[in-house]
Amino acid sequence: MSAIYIAGIALCSVLAQWVAWAFRVPAILFLLLTGLVLGPFSGILEPDALLGDLLFPVVSLSVAVILFEGSLTLHFRELKGIGKVVRNLCSIGMITTCLVISLSAYWILELNWRVAAVLGAVLVVTGPTVIAPLLNSMRPTQDIDRILRWEGIVIDPIGALFAVLVFEAVMLVGQGEVLSHTIIALFKTLGVGLTIGVVAGWLTTLLIRREWLPFELHKFGILALVLISFTVSNHLSHESGLLAVTVFGIWLANQDELEIDSVLEFKEDLSMILISSLFILLAARLQLSDLMMLHSDVFIFLAIVLFVARPACIAISTFKTDLPLKSRLVLSWIAPRGIVAAAVGSVFALSMVEAGIADAEKIVPLIFTVIIVTVVLQSLTATPLAKLLKVRQPAPNTILIIGANHVARAIACGLKDQNIPVHLSDPAWENCKMARMDGLPCYYGNPQSEHAERYLPLTTIRSVLALSPNRHHNALGVQYFSHLLDEKDVFSLRSSTNHAKANKDSATFLSRQILFGDNGAYARLSSLIAKGGKVSATRISDEFSWEQYKELNSEAIPLFILHGEKTDDDDSPIKIRPFTTNMEKTPQVGERIVALQPPKLSVLKDPNNGKPKENKEEK
Repeated sequence: MSAIYIAGIALCSVLAQWVAWAFRVPAILFLLLTGLVLGPFSGILEPDALLGDLLFPVVSLSVAVILFEGSLTLHFRELKGIGKVVRNLCSIGMITTCLVISLSAYWILELNWRVAAVLGAVLVVTGPTVIAPLLNSMRPTQDIDRILRWEGIVIDPIGALFAVLVFEAVMLVGQGEVLSHTIIALFKTLGVGLTIGVVAGWLTTLLIRREWLPFELHKFGILALVLISFTVSNHLSHESGLLAVTVFGIWLANQDELEIDSVLEFKEDLSMILISSLFILLAARLQLSDLMMLHSDVFIFLAIVLFVARPACIAISTFKTDLPLKSRLVLSWIAPRGIVAAAVGSVFALSMVEAGIADAEKIVPLIFTVIIVTVVLQSLTATPLAKLLKVRQPAPNTILIIGANHVARAIACGLKDQNIPVHLSDPAWENCKMARMDGLPCYYGNPQSEHAERYLPLTTIRSVLALSPNRHHNALGVQYFSHLLDEKDVFSLRSSTNHAKANKDSATFLSRQILFGDNGAYARLSSLIAKGGKVSATRISDEFSWEQYKELNSEAIPLFILHGEKTDDDDSPIKIRPFTTNMEKTPQVGERIVALQPPKLSVLKDPNNGKPKENKEEK
């Protein structure tokens, strides 16, 4: 019977993620609702009865993996360049938030001071899993977007580490009345956690660089080391394991030229599975009686969390900075809580209940209440607020190109020459390196990954071109971005008919394989570029029509039609239409045709005297 429940949780997790994807909202909302429906509202799922004594270890190990994955993104070199505001948000701002929430929980909700302190420490964490989807739909200005994204990335492991230290401090105070004993025990926890984390990081680095661990065992081997580091650290010093795995991840993230991208991708997938299942389990553990015991003072507490704690944090963090007032107002409103707060708080609550601390059973209901209120309110109001304050970015104008091969680079350079912003993406480092050498921004990885949500400028993308020779990369990109943007703004090169039938391509992918018409196959584009073909633009005029262009450039492959010019006084983007197999509207007078010209003499229009001229393409 247990197997049915576990399989059901997995199915419900996928359905909740799918519904969130369909409505373009943070998945945490539907995961919470699923857990509440299965647990306290219907009584179908009882996590304590299902897992028994394994519940606490499963939750603890899952939190360890989630924190390790988050800490893998914390690079010191990037932390130095993210500005004074973000550094303040993750230091004095975080402490301010903790103090305001803890004091309000102690005075207004009349909680035990230990419980109030832990609650305040846990609720400082936001996290990229809830921030990224919100920002993608909100499209705020660059300063707001950058600050909120980096705050979510940085505060994830730092905030969790801060919560661990606060929890350790209040638990140690309860074990003895001597201040020196508390300080010694706290330093023991810090020493054990730091030592285990550094040793695990050093050992993993050695195993990978010396190639003592085969590549195919990197993912499983590092996962095993994370779990053993967590358990050994906890065995030597209670609750030091979370610190150990956070330090472990930070160590690996800051090792130069250490190949861990496959590990990070694996941990992202594993974290999604754990986050989805964990949220349903934790929400299902709530009891209606737990929710009912939260009296009306909770509304006052929530008001302080929303309208006092966050604005105070932003006011202190942005003091004596040149950040505009409108940006500060938006930052003061956006701070949704996520999985780390729920998971870490649940772990601490279990420990405090077992220790017999009064009011410990109220931690989880309060955390989930804050999560639901912040996610729902801020998801619904963020975009209208950005419009009201006029801090929303203009219409997206960047072309995202899936692939950074020589074909994609040549086309991207041609668009860049016409003042069209482009951004490439490729999972092959060599292609990314070549693109960056050409002065083209390039994301190293898969553009549909969770990691890409943090580092790709998704809010500025208006169209996607799948130009990879790997049809599977094209298919995944088309499927993902057809929903994220709009199907009419996503295009792909054609795959062969045989491949499409053999692989049962989706209807969406089949319908979007229309890029560059019947002659735009990757093989032909690649051949022309390899022989010296160049991407160039030609203007259509009254004296030089589209029919004349086709006659004089019969061997060229038309790629795009551009309408409008980019000037210093006009911020509106240049309109761009790719040539497709089903194109109905032909180029008009004043528009430019961007085409791949063959490596030979071609006759083009001379705009000065209306006569054809010889134009030799550079080789």
